[in-house]
Amino acid sequence: MGVMEIGNRTVVTEFILLGLTKDPTLCVIFFVLFLGIYAVTLMGNISIITLIRSCSQLHTPMYLLLSHLAFVDICLSTSVTPIMLIGFLTQELVLPVPGCEAQLYSVVLFGAAECFLLGAMAYDRYVAICSPLLYSTHMSPRVCILFVGASYLGGCVNGWIFISCLLNLSFCGPNQINHFFCDFSPWLKLSCSDISVFGVIPSISSGSIIEVTVILIAFSYISILTTILKMRSTEGRHKAFSTCTSHLTAVTLYYGTITFIYVMPKSIYSTDQNKVVSVFYTVVIPMLNPLIYSLRNKDVKEALRKATIRLYT
Repeated sequence: MGVMEIGNRTVVTEFILLGLTKDPTLCVIFFVLFLGIYAVTLMGNISIITLIRSCSQLHTPMYLLLSHLAFVDICLSTSVTPIMLIGFLTQELVLPVPGCEAQLYSVVLFGAAECFLLGAMAYDRYVAICSPLLYSTHMSPRVCILFVGASYLGGCVNGWIFISCLLNLSFCGPNQINHFFCDFSPWLKLSCSDISVFGVIPSISSGSIIEVTVILIAFSYISILTTILKMRSTEGRHKAFSTCTSHLTAVTLYYGTITFIYVMPKSIYSTDQNKVVSVFYTVVIPMLNPLIYSLRNKDVKEALRKATIRLYT
C-alpha cells in the first residue's frame, strides 16, 4: 500500500508519518496538550492582529511587522499541528505525496518568512534608537510594505528550492517517514537516488537565510547597544532597552532551534532530538510569541487594557 509499479519502476504514492510516539497513553496526553497549545496559539496571535488593527496607537511600522509575524506564526503552526493531532488519534497517519509536498512547502515558506520578519523588526529598532530623526523616512509605509513583501517572497523561493530538490529524487520504498510532519531530512533518508547534490542545496539555502538575517540582527543590536551606552539618562537607557527585550527573546528562541535543525551537522543529533526541537519551533514558539510581545511590551499591554475596558463598558 502506498507503492505502485510503473513500468519497471516502483514509485511511492503516499507516505506514512510515524509521529512522536506509539504509546496509546502518551498519544492521548499529547493530543490534549497540543490541542491546548494550538488553541492558545490561534487565540493569542489573532488577538495580537486584531489589537494592532483596531488601536490607532499601534499603527506604527514595528507593530505592522508584529502583526505579520503573528500571521506567519498562525500559518506555521496550522501547517503542522492539525495533522499531528490526527496522527495522535490514528497513531499512524497516511498522506499522499502531493499532501506531503504541500506541508513541507508551507513549513519552509513560513519558517523562512519568520526569519526575514525578525530581521526587519531588528532593523526597525535600530533606526528608531540610533537614527530617530530619520525614522519616518527609513521606515516609511512603502519601506514596510517592501520588507513584508520581501519576507513572503523569500519564503516562497526557499520553499520552491526544497520542493524542487525533492522532485528531482526518486522514492521507491520504504514509505515511512520517522517524524510527525513531512520534514525534509527524514524524508530525504527514504530516497533511492543519489542525494549528494539535492540533499545539500536546501541546507545551503536555509543556512544562507539564517546567516544573512543573523548578521542583520547582530549589526542592529550592536549599534543599539553602543547608542544606549552613550545615553546620559538612566531612564532613557532603560526605555530604549525595554523596547528591544521582547524582540531579543523571540529571536533567541527561534534562531536557537532552527540553527539546530537546518545548520548543525545531522550526525550530531538523533531523530528523537530532531523531533523534540521541531516541536518547539513549529508548535511551541508560535504560541509563545504573542505572550512574549504582550507581557513584555507596555504599548501592547496598554492597548489591551483599553480594549478590555471598551469591551465591558
